[in-house]
Amino acid sequence: MKIKVIKNKKLEDFKDWPLWSCDVSVFDWSYEQEEHCYIISGKVLVKGPINSVNIGSGDYVVFPKGLNCTWKVEEPIKKHYKFIKKNAS
Repeated sequence: MKIKVIKNKKLEDFKDWPLWSCDVSVFDWSYEQEEHCYIISGKVLVKGPINSVNIGSGDYVVFPKGLNCTWKVEEPIKKHYKFIKKNAS
């Protein structure tokens, strides 16, 4: 399960999504659903089983369903997010 980071997205496309923020911290997280998010501000290192990614302002990130990872929030983070429900194939 690989974390995907996409560049060159626009905040305007996600401003109606819910907002989440977190101060500097380290925590483990599991994704029960696929999550898409747009990073408004901050800096985070997310360590997954396949890859680790540095994400920050302007990044669009896809966290796959079933991912277990560790978040290391290096600068307070603020993001818009949305859970994506996919039908079983």
